Amino acid sequence: MPRFFEQAPTDIVTLMGETASHISRSLRMRVGEHITLCDNGVDTDCVIESVGEEVVVRVLSRKPNESEPTVKTTLYQCVPKGDKLETVIQKAVELGVDRVVPVLSKRCVSRPDEKSAKKKSVRYNKIALESCKQSGRGKVVEVGEMITLDKAFENSKNDDCAMLFYECGGEKLSDKIVPQSGSCSLFIGPEGGFDEMEVEKAKANGIHICTLGPRILRTETAPLAALCCVMIYSNNI
Repeated sequence: MPRFFEQAPTDIVTLMGETASHISRSLRMRVGEHITLCDNGVDTDCVIESVGEEVVVRVLSRKPNESEPTVKTTLYQCVPKGDKLETVIQKAVELGVDRVVPVLSKRCVSRPDEKSAKKKSVRYNKIALESCKQSGRGKVVEVGEMITLDKAFENSKNDDCAMLFYECGGEKLSDKIVPQSGSCSLFIGPEGGFDEMEVEKAKANGIHICTLGPRILRTETAPLAALCCVMIYSNNI
């Protein structure tokens, strides 16, 4: 069933703008078909009453969304080359990430300027939104502005658990206590991995240095493997 992140405060809701256009023109939906409106973790089942420049729907039922993980995970992904970050965002949202933050580290080859970064941010958030709709999420996952690694370390200090994944080894993720609720931060390096000094800074900030096994994973594979593990160990799968 098509999903839209729109408010449904009353039993009759009028949808306008891009949402109405998508329903009537792109999806070519008709009177009598059902859609889901989601707002603040509540899924609202609606039936279409009229279709045009505006789409009017009638609320049939409301229920809490059941797809949101109990643990809130922030993925600090060092910026990779090409469009790999787009794939990471899409799949991370499907796996239950709470927030994605692009990070610039020492070995990042891709270093967009401010104008380019803002343009990319709009696209990244659009990809996240579409993935939220597709995967039945109960909230819109935000892709934050690009920040430095030092800033990311600082931001993670209030989390219950923070882990940096290092290809040169570290603690087993299975040995870490992943909270079943609360917050968790994951740090993933770029194609060239983290610099040794960056790893030492992470340790100084109380971040656990972890491994995802003896095989070296690509920068677009590692975050998905880490997220899967977090969801399993926090009893969200």
